[in-house]
Amino acid sequence: MDNQLPVVSIRDVTKVYNAGGGDRVKALDTITLDIYPGEFVSLLGPSGCGKSTLLRLIGDLIAPSTGTVLVNGKSAHQARLGREYGMVFQQATLYDWRTVGKNVQLPLEVMNYPRGQREARTQKMLRLVQLEEFDRHYPWQLSGGMQQRVAIARALAIEPALLLMDEPFGALDEMTRERMQMELLSIWSQTKTTVVFVTHSIPEAVFLSSRVVVMSARPGRITGIIDIDLPRPRVFETRENSRFFEKLTEVRERLRHDEVKVASS
Repeated sequence: MDNQLPVVSIRDVTKVYNAGGGDRVKALDTITLDIYPGEFVSLLGPSGCGKSTLLRLIGDLIAPSTGTVLVNGKSAHQARLGREYGMVFQQATLYDWRTVGKNVQLPLEVMNYPRGQREARTQKMLRLVQLEEFDRHYPWQLSGGMQQRVAIARALAIEPALLLMDEPFGALDEMTRERMQMELLSIWSQTKTTVVFVTHSIPEAVFLSSRVVVMSARPGRITGIIDIDLPRPRVFETRENSRFFEKLTEVRERLRHDEVKVASS
């Protein structure tokens, strides 16, 4: 990380919902975090700890109550206006009346790319996610895993500096989820895009990540950042490696320590 400027720089960020009302909820408390170019960083913690809230703050879908969020040295709002993000959520949110290719093209249309450039970029993205033969199909003709690959292709179409992913594989069965993890790592290695990934799954976080950011129960705080030094490329056999189990244990114990601390306070 030496001499590299962070893609994401978060300083002393707090988020309070309904700050002036009787149902005030403090979701995040004093979050400070840097994420560097080309990293794959997972946000992990118990339900309701603010993982998705933090992701939405980075993506300028909501604003912090206090503190700052910078993306490539600019405010999150400026970065969003500059189309520097790609976003993928748990549901693929594709338009059923548009073909797969037209769904991928959508952000390029919004940004007024010339038609020839849109089509070339769309074909490149579909090849990247191994769906080029489904260009003229409709989303309802695809499996859930294939729909998520289309959503990833769409998010990457504008070549964003940052890809934000909010439990994108949470609705998939276990076998499909493992295949999608492999495909995501392949895409990440080819594009070099910085990824911030929200998950509830410890094995998923360890398998995918460069670093795992462990968060406490609400109000969410960062209680640990664990480097995942497993060799790359990661393959199915990585999950059977003794070092993989050591990292699983390290992350699990960090989470358990936080649970015990909360229970005893």
